[in-house]
Order: sequence, then C-alpha cells, then structure tokens
Amino acid sequence: MTSSPGRVLYRGGSVYSPADPFATAMLVDGATVAWVGSDEAASAQAGAVDEVVDLDGALVTPAFVDAHVHVTETGLALAGVDLSGAGGLAAALDAVAAAAAAHPGEPVLGHGWDEDRWPERRPPTAAELDRAAAGAPVYLSRADVHSAVVSSALVRKAGLAGLPGWTSDGRVERDAHHAARDATRRVDPARRRRLQTAALSAAAAAGIGGVHECAAPHVGSPEDLAALLALVDGGGAGGGAGGGAGERGLPRVLALWGELAGDEEHARAIVAGLGLPDGAPLLGLGGDLVVDGALGSRTAALRDPYADASAAGLPVDHRGHLYLDAERVRDHVVACTRAGLQAGFHVIGDAAVAEVLDGVEAAVQVLGPVAVGAARHRLEHVEALDADGPARLARLGLTASVQPAFDARWGGPAGMYAARLGPQRAGALNPFGPLAAAGVPLALGSDCPVTPFAPWEAVRAAAFTTAREHRISARAAFLAHTRGGWRAARRDGLGVLVPGAPATYAVWEAADLLVQAPDDRFAAWSTDARSGTPGLPDLTPGTPAPRCLRTAVEGRLAHDVDGWVSSRRRTLRS
Repeated sequence: MTSSPGRVLYRGGSVYSPADPFATAMLVDGATVAWVGSDEAASAQAGAVDEVVDLDGALVTPAFVDAHVHVTETGLALAGVDLSGAGGLAAALDAVAAAAAAHPGEPVLGHGWDEDRWPERRPPTAAELDRAAAGAPVYLSRADVHSAVVSSALVRKAGLAGLPGWTSDGRVERDAHHAARDATRRVDPARRRRLQTAALSAAAAAGIGGVHECAAPHVGSPEDLAALLALVDGGGAGGGAGGGAGERGLPRVLALWGELAGDEEHARAIVAGLGLPDGAPLLGLGGDLVVDGALGSRTAALRDPYADASAAGLPVDHRGHLYLDAERVRDHVVACTRAGLQAGFHVIGDAAVAEVLDGVEAAVQVLGPVAVGAARHRLEHVEALDADGPARLARLGLTASVQPAFDARWGGPAGMYAARLGPQRAGALNPFGPLAAAGVPLALGSDCPVTPFAPWEAVRAAAFTTAREHRISARAAFLAHTRGGWRAARRDGLGVLVPGAPATYAVWEAADLLVQAPDDRFAAWSTDARSGTPGLPDLTPGTPAPRCLRTAVEGRLAHDVDGWVSSRRRTLRS
C-alpha cells in the first residue's frame, strides 16, 4: 500500500489541473506527474506503463495541505476518550469511568467536551472526575484545547494548585493548563511513534498530503518535534517540497516552533537547540506562539467584555488574556526576518490581532516593508479583526492561516460565538471574504484535534459561512487548502497537477462537478462547461462530502481504500 507504483496511468475520470480544465487522464511516473490530458490521448500512453487504472468517473485532485495541525496531540486524541459526541455531563463521566475500568491505574486522557452543547452548561468538576475514575489522574481537554478539567490526582501529580489559571473545581487554563498537559504527555519513543503514525495516517485517509505542524514548548517537547520529522524522513528526501515523505508513504510535515525570540542571535540559538534531524525543514518560529487564548475558553483577548462573563462566574468586564505586547512582537518579527525564518502568531481576539499588527508595523519601521513582506510572516486563526484589519494584513504581506470549520461548528445565532460575544459581534468573526478581497493570502487548516481532518468540509465551510458577506467561492477555498498551504510554507508552485510537478494527489469518489460561486444567483451559470474552469464536487450544505479512495505523496501511496481498484479497473503490465 505504501510503495511507489512506478508508471501509472489513470483514465476515465476527471483531473483537476490548470494545464487542462477538461482533463480526464493523468500519467504518474514514480514521484512525478508526467502528463495530463484526455482519454483519447491516453491511449498512446497505455502501452508504456506499469499499471492502468480506470477511474470509473472518480475525481483526481492535488492532495490537500492542512496548514495548522498538532500531530502528537491528534494521536493522543484518537487513542483517548472522545468526548466530542457526548450528549451531556453523565455521558462524559460514564466514558471516563469506562476508560478507567479498562486500564486500571493508568491516566485517563480525553478530548473534545464543549459545555455549550450540554444541557448542564458546565464541565465535570474535579470531585466528579475523582469518583468516575476511582482516583486515577484524569485530563480532559476542552474542544478548543485552551482549557481542561483535571482530577485531584493530576492536580497533586503536576503541582497545579496555585498556578495561574488553576481553580479548585478542577478547571485549568493558561499556566496551569500547560503544566497539566505537560504532565500527561510524557510518552516513550515507541508509543510516540505509534501516535504520530496514527495521526498522519488519518490525515492521509482524508486526502491530505502535507501538514504544518504547529509545535511549541507548551504543546510538546523539542524531542517530540524531532521524532516527528525523523518519522517522515526530515532530511527532505524528494527535493522541492521539503519534509520528506519517507518510505512509509506518510504526508509531508512542515514544522513551526512557537517560541519567542528577542533578537537574531536568539532566534538562531532556539533553532539550533531543537536538535532536529540534519536538513529537517523548520519554517520558522511561529504557529502556536500564543498572543491570546480561545473564545470558547473565554481567554481570547477582546476589546470589549465577553457577553456571558458574569454567567461563567467571571468579572463583568472580563476581556480575556493578552500574553504578548507590540514591542515583543516587533522584536520577534525583526529577529526572524533577519534570521531568514517565518514569524507567526496565534491570534483570535480583536485586541490580540490589533496588538500583533501594531508590532509588525513597528518591525517595518526597523527593516522596511520589502524585507518584512518578503519573509511571508503569518497569523494563525485571525477570527476577530477591526474594520481595517484585512487591509493592514495585506499591506504587511501577512498570510492568514484560518480554520473555516470553527465557523461551521460555533457560528450562527445559536452558536457558541453568539453566546460569548452577542449576535452582532459574533457575526463579524472569520471574515474570509474581506480578507481575500483585500489580497491577503489564505491557507486553510483544521487545528486538529480541535476539529478533525476533513478538508472538503473546510472548503464547504468557507464557501457557506454563517455570515454571507464572509463567503468565498468553493474554488478559492479549494486553492487555499491546496496551493495556499504550500505557499504559506514558502513552497511556491506546488499543489497543482501539471507535468513535472510532484505526484502528490488524491482520488475521490464524488458526484457531479460544478463551479460554485459564493453568491447562489450564479449557481446555474457556474455549471456551464464553456467557462473553462475545472469543476469541483457540489458542496451545497447537506450534500455528502467526497470520499477519499487513494492518497499519494510524491508517488508513494499513503492511503488506499481496499478494493476500490478492482480487477475491472486495473491492468498490470509485466
């Protein structure tokens, strides 16, 4: 399943390629796309290949790139107690009890609870976790992974009492949360490898051929990042994409490390101190370099107070937490720019975004706009912006790495965003359309395990945001989730299926193809083949998402649905 299939001719489907908007066939030669074109022209290629695959109407696209991922955290979430579907407090506690009974004496790790979806409107307390787990250490992260609830045993084990963000009822955020997470993330190398492999395999099964690993000291250790890059052959085998796929056929990993640098020498020392494999690609010092927290945990930094602060037992004027100021942002951007690294920041609230933009503008005063813009620094999440925010991002040459699934999950008049901010302020979140219109490059991601690997759902969410004025076309969202991910990693020219490009692609079982605009008045026109625009699956809300049949990373198969290439579809040549 993970070997390189040699010369393979795909025909009888649709191939999404700027080289030919009507292509129905593609020839892969090892790690490279050799040709795209029509079925008629493919007949001339069939005699000189190792395998012919009849697509039977399937769609071939560039594999997606997930621009914000936490690989080991995703592996832990996949292996732990999944609370994303728990219907309430009792169901969550039952799941904890079952896990504790199945593995006596071991810590219980879980993820995905969201009190806003539970009738009790609150998470478990430490006392409730103590009873459910019979005294075992318990760590359950909230859906946004910016806070958690923990048992008394874990409070004692990790020394959480008294740390900033600790509360006696078991809720932890900020420093206390970081300490709790660190105490539960100490795994042996063999288990770490299994967790990372499981997470990357899940990405491949979703049609993802590359991920941006957003590592940071509060998320994992340098050893964890080094092991991940070694797993996927961090020496960069395969050339231009960087972050090699290795022999295992895993998605490529492009890494960021979220640690603050004071000057160029410090930035270089941080990178050297990570102990990464020789030649391993580190994009820069960013990703989860946090400037604030998350809206769900009420830790995102806002200009105005949270609408539900008092209901959560917080001061009525609670505005979240700002962890960095503009001066330190400026110094970090200057340091990274001079060291040839990307700077990046986790920003969600409008106060945090404004603080970072002030800092980047101050860096421009030091280095000039050309140097700062050429570095392609990036902001992660960017959910709440002032009215002039998109124009400021564009002027500074910043990339917005965004997660449309957040809007799909928490947006709308009855969603968590409206509860935290009120309907008017919530309706201004996630302005993908204004960002794109201002010329800000977009890259789409999941923040997995916050939301799962589901790239077509991310494209759908960007094309059908809860606020109509924030929508972008399905094609623009698709490009932001393919080419945009490579561009954000400063790998221009990747993410397309054209002759000479890396054979990093996915095969999809999909229904009729069309070109969807963000305004449904144009839907009828957009199906007209005379437009010459390659079609994509219908992503209208309520329609099924395409199913991934195969994913290849530079020719190596990373995912293959058993039996989809039947004897009827495949011809092997000796």
